[in-house]
Amino acid sequence: MSSATESGATESPQSPARSPEPPKVPRRRPQASSPAVWENVPPRNPNFTGRERLLDELAERLAANVHPTAVLPEAMYGLGGIGKSQLAIEYVYRHQADYDLVCWVSSEHTPGIVNVLAHLAGRLDIDAEGDASATVAQALDALRRGVPYTRWLLVFDNAENAQSLAPYLPNSQHGAVLITSRNPQWEDIAGCLEVDVFERAESVALLNKRGPELSPQDADLLAEALGDLPLAIEQAAAWRAQTGMPAQEYLRLFNEKRSDLLFEGAPNLYPETVATAWNVSLDRIEHTNPEALHLLQVCAYFAPEPIPRSLFSGAHHGTISPELDAALADPMRLGRAIREIKRFSLARIDPRNNSLQMHRLVQNVLAQRMTPLEQERMRLGAQSLLASVDPRDPWSNAQWDRYSELYPHVVASDAIHSTDPWVRDLVSNTAKYLQRFGDHDSALKFTHEAHEAAAGLFGSDDEKTLLLAFWLGWILFSMGRYPEAAEINEATLNAHEALTPSGPTRPVDARESQLDAIGAVAADLRVKGDFRRALEQSRRVFVTATEAYGEDEPFTLNAAHNLGVALRLVGSFQEAYELDRNTWELKQTLLGVEHELTLLTRVGLTIDERELGLYQHARNRQEEVVSQYLRHMREDNPAVLHANRVLAVARRKAGDHEAALELSERVLAVMEGRFGKEHPDTIAAALGLSVDLRYTGHLERARALAETSLDHYRRIFGDRHPHTVSAQANLAIIDRTDGRFESAYELDRAAHATLVAGLGERHPLTMVVATNLASDLAELGRHQEALDLGTETLEHSSEVLGEGHPSTLSLAANRALDLRALERQDECDEVHGVVLAEMRERLGLEHPATTTLANWERANCFIDPLPL
Repeated sequence: MSSATESGATESPQSPARSPEPPKVPRRRPQASSPAVWENVPPRNPNFTGRERLLDELAERLAANVHPTAVLPEAMYGLGGIGKSQLAIEYVYRHQADYDLVCWVSSEHTPGIVNVLAHLAGRLDIDAEGDASATVAQALDALRRGVPYTRWLLVFDNAENAQSLAPYLPNSQHGAVLITSRNPQWEDIAGCLEVDVFERAESVALLNKRGPELSPQDADLLAEALGDLPLAIEQAAAWRAQTGMPAQEYLRLFNEKRSDLLFEGAPNLYPETVATAWNVSLDRIEHTNPEALHLLQVCAYFAPEPIPRSLFSGAHHGTISPELDAALADPMRLGRAIREIKRFSLARIDPRNNSLQMHRLVQNVLAQRMTPLEQERMRLGAQSLLASVDPRDPWSNAQWDRYSELYPHVVASDAIHSTDPWVRDLVSNTAKYLQRFGDHDSALKFTHEAHEAAAGLFGSDDEKTLLLAFWLGWILFSMGRYPEAAEINEATLNAHEALTPSGPTRPVDARESQLDAIGAVAADLRVKGDFRRALEQSRRVFVTATEAYGEDEPFTLNAAHNLGVALRLVGSFQEAYELDRNTWELKQTLLGVEHELTLLTRVGLTIDERELGLYQHARNRQEEVVSQYLRHMREDNPAVLHANRVLAVARRKAGDHEAALELSERVLAVMEGRFGKEHPDTIAAALGLSVDLRYTGHLERARALAETSLDHYRRIFGDRHPHTVSAQANLAIIDRTDGRFESAYELDRAAHATLVAGLGERHPLTMVVATNLASDLAELGRHQEALDLGTETLEHSSEVLGEGHPSTLSLAANRALDLRALERQDECDEVHGVVLAEMRERLGLEHPATTTLANWERANCFIDPLPL
């Protein structure tokens, strides 16, 4: 039987049982001229020339790589400007009829990969509104299974290295993968195709394609000067097409500029002739349209990925240059500047997504020809433009596409080293977006770098640095990296307190950031098992926030929610209930009934109701909460998993063991895929499933999960943390059920001693383990000791939880059995009759706890660790 004090539930779960969906049948389209899904593919280059041998070889390789066991990605590598991306684009357009789905993925930054694949999920009949990492995992799984499309092509363009890309490569008998990269080291996961410079005939063909036909001798001289590099050839061809300049005149100008190009710091892998080709065009633009040149100079400090044209349409802060400021203020002048850039092929303009994109070599040449003062001015201008279009709402999934567009440019512009307040705000919002979006690794990397940069700029104790330190600690905490989070959080709080002047003169915003730091340290104390000190800190934050901002301010409501968490952990369920009830009502008014933060507190209120013994009520309310969540989020969203984890426990407490088991199975499967088997939330889900398996008769699997959970908790929290002890107590029940009485006794005896020392005899967790320890003694024939311990614990439970609480009733029922074992039958019958009547009244005739008592069986008290 499940006695009442099943101490809560940490994040996990899924939702109510549903009818199974019919299996999806892979969709085979008739051969068509274009795929059903055409995602993010760049426009075709109308001037593409040559490369026939490479295109044929690529087609043969990709066709051959679709075999029964796995996709073998095909990697094309070579220098920048060599034409890898253009070759891939041309392949895609020539062979589009071979595929049902084609998706182009810009792969320089992980968030860009995640964003495109998350969008692709929607085209695969997957709800793409949930957490990004989970959405991508489902998209890759759909591709792997060939559902709904069996013929697909993923192109990962400009991938940095195999290690960072490997998690996003589907392993499947369906589809094909094509990678372009400057890095040749792909042999471990891909077949490699090297792309070299043009053959001379290809260079000549492209030069003649876009301008007056050249004599064979002039064409050869020009191709030789340009090193047959496709990007340089194309740029020179564009110049000749626009100017009509004779080849000999172009070569003379080219040679003059080459003598100016021996600049320090030029890219080692590229001949100086490459930069010379662009300098010819840049000189021309500088004289004919300075606005276009300055626009290019600013773009040199963005990433070599699509730059949204809307970036130039906002009211940016400050000034960049008189010419560019004027163009940014006048759409017609801006349009003329962009057309001029396009004329000379200095950037690619994509009208479909209203963006422009510059090659990294062009950016490098632009940067090198500027003076240090110009470089600094344009870099700051790029940062200013980015800050001007910051949506300033990283929590909203409606803005995630915008932040995904901005992220690579935030990195490339070196925004983390800006001292501008607006740019600093953009940096902070970018860190929040990455965390909220679900890209935890990128969030950690970016925030760590931003924090280090801020410390170097402003000092480690500056408010701006401490704000990033708080977010860095929070990201680490959410990833389960508790020691690292605690170290940062403690240092952050110490710095705040060292900076805080005495008396009531502290500025309000500084107090708020300091309260955040106190709250973070409180969470770390909960991880360490110091629930009392954690409660003191959480109460301090709540009281101070209430006095400073009022009870209905978002900051105060967040502090109230965290205080509720701390109260539950010390066993103050009634106080937690009253606080959470008030917080929930205030959040409904301020944020709305179905806002995620409102529902999060409603879940906490469910736990309070459950711990107060209101089992059926808690279950009914939690079913409603999960339904509300699922109207806005997917089942694999972390908040929904947490709500479903609580629902699974509520179902078990209400006596519906089969429904609890079904939900717990689904929850654990999702969480293992999302977070891995050793994340604290996954461990809690595994422990909850172990309990459900025990109640439904699956003893061996229940034991395996309980033992694994205990090992994981010991590694993360140590031997004496209440979560570890709770897992130990659950394992003891399984041992006793399996007839291993001595083992159960030793486990419970040690657990009880640890909890008495750490939490005291009257803490609900301690009383749960005492209840189980008495049962161990009874099984060992030590009935008087069992009766003494049970009687003492019954007194504590009556005072702390109340005489009618199911945990108290379970203790009384077990006491009756001990009286019978000691042949005190009259006392036994009296106690048993009273408890059975009360149990039927409280839980119902059919509840497993009631039927267990009616059958004269002992009550077992399992524990579900409460959220930290």
